Amino acid sequence: MPRRRSPSPSSSTAPRNRTPQPVRVRRRSFGDFVKAFLAFVALAVLLVGVPFALAVTAGWPFPKTFEPMDWLKQDVSVDTFLAILTFVVWLAWAQFTACVLVEMKAALSGVGVPGRVPGAGPSQLLARQLVAALLLVGATAAGFAPGISQLGQSLEGNQRPAVAAAQQTPGFFAQQQEQAAGTAAALAEQASHAEAAAGSSARQQGDTKFYRIQPPEGRHHDSLWEIAERHLGDGRRYKEIFELNKDRTQPDGSKLSEASLIRPGWIMEMPGDARGGDLVEMPDEAPEVSPEVQQQIRDYDRTGDHAQGGGSGSGGGAALASVPEQRPAPAPAPANDDAGHQQERQHAAPARESSSFGLPEALLAAPLLAAGLLGALGHRRRQALWQSAFGGVGGRRGMEPPTPTGDAQDVQDALLVGADPEGVRLLDRSLRGLAASLAAESRPLPTVYAAWLSNGDLHLQLAQPSGKPPAPWRLGQDQTFWMLAKDDAERYEDADTAAPYPGLVSLGTMDDSRLLLNLESVPGIVSLSGAEADRAAVFASVAAELATNGWSDRMTITLVGFGEDLTPLAPSRLRHLDGIEALIETMEAETRQRRGALGAAGHDSVLTGRTGPARHTRWAPHLVLLAAEPSAEEAVTLAELAADAGRLGIGYLVGTGSGELPGAAWEMEITGEGKLLAPLLGLELDAQLLPADQQRAVVRLFTDADPEHGPGNGPDGPGTTPPFLVDISEQGRPAVYARLVGPYEIIGLDTPDGERSALLHEALALLLLHREGVHPRVLSSALWPRGVTDDVREALVERLRAWLGTDPDGTPRLGTDDTGRLTLAKSVVSDLDVLRSLYHEATQGKGVDNRAVRGRLLTDALVLVRGPLLADRPEGRYRWLTHEIVDAQLPLLVADTGLALCAFHLEKNRAEKAIEALNAALRTAPADERLWNELLRATHALDDPERLTALAADLVGRAGARGLPPRTEALLDELLPAWRDAVAAAG
Repeated sequence: MPRRRSPSPSSSTAPRNRTPQPVRVRRRSFGDFVKAFLAFVALAVLLVGVPFALAVTAGWPFPKTFEPMDWLKQDVSVDTFLAILTFVVWLAWAQFTACVLVEMKAALSGVGVPGRVPGAGPSQLLARQLVAALLLVGATAAGFAPGISQLGQSLEGNQRPAVAAAQQTPGFFAQQQEQAAGTAAALAEQASHAEAAAGSSARQQGDTKFYRIQPPEGRHHDSLWEIAERHLGDGRRYKEIFELNKDRTQPDGSKLSEASLIRPGWIMEMPGDARGGDLVEMPDEAPEVSPEVQQQIRDYDRTGDHAQGGGSGSGGGAALASVPEQRPAPAPAPANDDAGHQQERQHAAPARESSSFGLPEALLAAPLLAAGLLGALGHRRRQALWQSAFGGVGGRRGMEPPTPTGDAQDVQDALLVGADPEGVRLLDRSLRGLAASLAAESRPLPTVYAAWLSNGDLHLQLAQPSGKPPAPWRLGQDQTFWMLAKDDAERYEDADTAAPYPGLVSLGTMDDSRLLLNLESVPGIVSLSGAEADRAAVFASVAAELATNGWSDRMTITLVGFGEDLTPLAPSRLRHLDGIEALIETMEAETRQRRGALGAAGHDSVLTGRTGPARHTRWAPHLVLLAAEPSAEEAVTLAELAADAGRLGIGYLVGTGSGELPGAAWEMEITGEGKLLAPLLGLELDAQLLPADQQRAVVRLFTDADPEHGPGNGPDGPGTTPPFLVDISEQGRPAVYARLVGPYEIIGLDTPDGERSALLHEALALLLLHREGVHPRVLSSALWPRGVTDDVREALVERLRAWLGTDPDGTPRLGTDDTGRLTLAKSVVSDLDVLRSLYHEATQGKGVDNRAVRGRLLTDALVLVRGPLLADRPEGRYRWLTHEIVDAQLPLLVADTGLALCAFHLEKNRAEKAIEALNAALRTAPADERLWNELLRATHALDDPERLTALAADLVGRAGARGLPPRTEALLDELLPAWRDAVAAAG
């Protein structure tokens, strides 16, 4: 996703309060000098005291003579053992000394990341901390990279860029007094966006300035932080200077590759608003500068981005706008790519395709929300199928859910394209795995304020340092970040533990990083200001994701002032209250109840009740989403309730039109451009939204799937008719026939070349299962889940069209409907189409009035069933089937066919034929209770008690510890009253 700059402060849509304010400049404190002194003492002891003590007590580590054979012949005495230990200590001292020298060289040179001393992870980390503390009196903490700002990072793996957004907000969710101190600086940074964006034009007008680094007074080096303080008025703007000068060759041949200490004689390009000191304008306008320096500046000026066509101007702008671009390494080819399809791999896009084809962008940009909605929708449709099949609700609906149309169809396609179920699975397993590991170590869950997802890596932002995380987790850029790499997350298995952080919900993205805020842990109310429609889109997104996410077990989500129509998404999670008065009454009672329950259980917070010995308690969160703005009195009451809400597992997100809410702990604002701003927290995100029209379309998908309220819920409704009926007469012989029920076979087409055969077969299978049409983006996202460019997708469609060919009248067998979706001609059919058509014709067509036709059609239908759908599909392919309900439709259809044929034979007392039909259906639908019950009745009709007893014993054995279903038990009591004793005697 390309990075978007925030609007200038002069814009009418700019956030309020963007006027630059004076900032509190950090000066070196007495504590800094104390730390430096202690670091000097520690280094002196370790570097000088240790070898002196060893030399005095144990002597020089090397022997006076070199006689290896004599050493091997000597007895291993205590002295020998002590000599070996002494030698090891000398080696450790030498390694630590090397670490100190490496860190000192890197800090004093200011160039690059310090080199690694082999095998010296902890030693080098200690050396780095001591050197950084010692040099603290010579430069501020921001001048070291990696240095004091990187304390807590491990040397292994954490030198690579961490989550970009987290790096740029080191004070995110810090103590409230620290937040207040940083507010003015954050506002000043936002106010500088317009000046930063105008950098290229300023250069053309001769406004660019340069600074030649001078030896600082009393110290050896200067720092970008202090240069920014002197010339820009705010040390936090050092990132702008860094972005303008990184990787550019300096006069001495070195480069500023990290925002670290810099050398005298270097030249720094400065933003156009820099003032004072030794700044000069463009060289030609600075006659007071020596010709040598002028030439150096000219040479340096030629290395900038503008000289290379970049035209980036003044670079970073505000802190959030200068987040380093994260460019993920080329991903390996997906498992469902062809081994020889090199061109398509090279064109694979890292995430999404470039064209949306009119699909809702909000859902395309919300992969976790889309995955949750898609999973919940599939679950709802399966429930409707099972309820319909077993006569639970709404009569018989048939095998197909209603086909969505219009906006609902577009939204369903957007869900299929945008969903990231693998990301949800990894997030869920990672969090549960962390909880299980901490429980095994008898450690409590840390309080997590937020989670960042960046290129598959997961970063948890803790409320406070919580020690070393359990492997494979490791510390992030400081002690309040725990980080798990994607490769480590993929090794996690399902853990039998409660979801530790069910209140995490996506708010938006910053560059390649996605922020999930833990609403449950916020120490108070989170307020959201902005226009009413924009706030409603945020509230709807938060509610929909919380209701359907895959990393929660259970929760309660209370909606006030909006969302009454959202409850169909998850009736067990979502509830709607009419007003704030009812909300306050409800939450006062629940707050008292939770406090009492925690006290009685002896827990400090709900986190200690979710894992460990008490994890059976399953303290589920209660999240309140209040879109209606409360009055001042109501706001105070809510603030009092929320004061202790963090430990109780209760979260509050409250909307406000004024932008000020009494008692709000964290304040956010949604702009008309879709930016989510939180100046106190240093956040500027591309917000995750669910606009009103898409919200209505999503709800329609769920209500249509409801067996009680959806269309076609009666026996004569449209849900009983398949979406595509085949001409089953001899004249209706298809041109292309695909066998999907069982092993995949295609009749009527030549086999494509080996490289593309599997891909074309998979594309055809998807089209055959969706006769209503498939959006091109849905097709490409199914075949390439990691994304692919438009040209690769179009090339595939053309190959598929050429492979399928044309009908005798010249009509292509692969066409495009009015909405741009790909459709198959009626001459291309599958055995699943034939199976549906045969059953429909037997039960609702010619077979209704003609017994002989009905028996023939049902028999022909069962003959088509050769096994499960696509039984021989290659591993790693057809992953899109997880979003389908055909795996539930096919067994029910086969069971219905077997039951109908059984009834057909029992009408003529042909019990053996009925049993044969039922057994044929059971091979595909072995868990269908209806088939077993009819099998009991058909066996009872044989009047063979022994055979009936054997069947009962078989059923009891299949049921196992669960026991027989109540209906089956009741039927056995009717047909074989002594079945329990008979089964016990037989078994």
